[in-house]
Amino acid sequence: MSALWTAQEAARATGGQAQGDWSANGVSIDTRTIAEGDLFVALKAARDGHEFVAQALGAGAAAALVSHIPEGVAPDAPLLIVGDVLEALEALGRAARARTDARVVGVTGSVGKTSTKEMLRDVLSRQGRTHAAEASYNNHWGVPLTLARMPADTEFAVIEIGMNAPGEIAPLSRMARPHVAMITTVAAAHLEAFESIEGIAHEKAAIFEGLEPGGEAIVNIDLPTTSILLETARAKAAHITTFGAGVSDYRLISAKMSDTCTAVRAELRGEAAIFKIMSPGRHFAMNGLAVLAAVEALGGDTGMAAPDLALWQPPAGRGTREILQLDSGHEDWTLDLIDDAFNANPTSMEAALEVLAAATPRDGIGRITKGRRIAILGDMLELGRTEEALHRSIADLPSIAALTVVHCVGPRMRALHRALPEAQRGMWFEDANALAAEVFRMIDAGDVVLIKGSKGSKVSLAVEALRKKGRANRPEARDE
Repeated sequence: MSALWTAQEAARATGGQAQGDWSANGVSIDTRTIAEGDLFVALKAARDGHEFVAQALGAGAAAALVSHIPEGVAPDAPLLIVGDVLEALEALGRAARARTDARVVGVTGSVGKTSTKEMLRDVLSRQGRTHAAEASYNNHWGVPLTLARMPADTEFAVIEIGMNAPGEIAPLSRMARPHVAMITTVAAAHLEAFESIEGIAHEKAAIFEGLEPGGEAIVNIDLPTTSILLETARAKAAHITTFGAGVSDYRLISAKMSDTCTAVRAELRGEAAIFKIMSPGRHFAMNGLAVLAAVEALGGDTGMAAPDLALWQPPAGRGTREILQLDSGHEDWTLDLIDDAFNANPTSMEAALEVLAAATPRDGIGRITKGRRIAILGDMLELGRTEEALHRSIADLPSIAALTVVHCVGPRMRALHRALPEAQRGMWFEDANALAAEVFRMIDAGDVVLIKGSKGSKVSLAVEALRKKGRANRPEARDE
């Protein structure tokens, strides 16, 4: 296997000065996960990465990308010395993109971009050498890092592009230079940085700014802001493909949920199609349609990709489904846990509660003997001035009626707690630490339990507390 970067190639790409004749097989920004032979990039974040260069080299790093020789590092150590480390990482990313013949798809959206990226990775990897970030690396350092890690012989690349503020997506898309760019959806997320949903739509549409000549835009047709997305797509894309439940190129006919999967009927450019996703959720069915549209636009085989969607499972914390055994003395004393603790906004909250409402608890086991649908909901962050109203409005969702009890965590979720019907109003906790201390007493065998909130709400602590006491297994798929 040829090296990902030689000292000479990296120096040419960045304009830096290489010390030593080294070669790197990977690129890392974290000494906790660094592999032998990686190029360590000394970025400045919460701490200055230069403080960890000696540790990285000691762990087997091939070299380090630095702006100066750090204290405690030998003057002749294998280094690539540049003026600015982040700018050099960006230059590596652009050089990696320039040297490959890969077909590149860029993915953005307020909800579903990481899941869609993973779906694309799974189906494309069965049709060619595919590169995508192993985590949600979609920001100003995540995109260039993903590109810099891309082998030259890649055939398909999936680049996730996110944002927290206006003006972030366009430069990342221009760096990635996608042949295909898709927007999964536009929703009330990061409203602190935007005046309206329309502002978010304009920012998401900026992904089309980086399209290669002849490039294709993939747009969700069902959104209130679809017209904004289409306006930019028409100006920047040579071709536009639409997907959704409305009249569209890739049209959802039905999505039938069971406890373990979603059976999808669709029309792909007028042709009937059936596929299955091994996780319940109408939103996953919609993401699957967007994936199939992208596969076609990339020159792949949708006939292969449709059944291969069944290989995908949600990433940890994004709707992962598992069975927890609660009592070693009673093998059937289990509960069904839906771990969606990584992210939350009003749209993803509605989708997750819809999945919970469709789930089937089990009666006749446990202390209570009647299975329940339980939601444990943490704060949705970065919603700006309307955050109280948006939290309160969850009580009006149709799926709430199917739930037994809703527990709330965090100061923002107090608005929902007060708005809930008294019969469904559970406990309210100031923070996730208080919840985690009590969560095992709030559940029972036979229950289906959803835990969801923004990552900053730390409701994942409740997930961890349940896993510590229960033995986890993935639920077995059943044919429906």
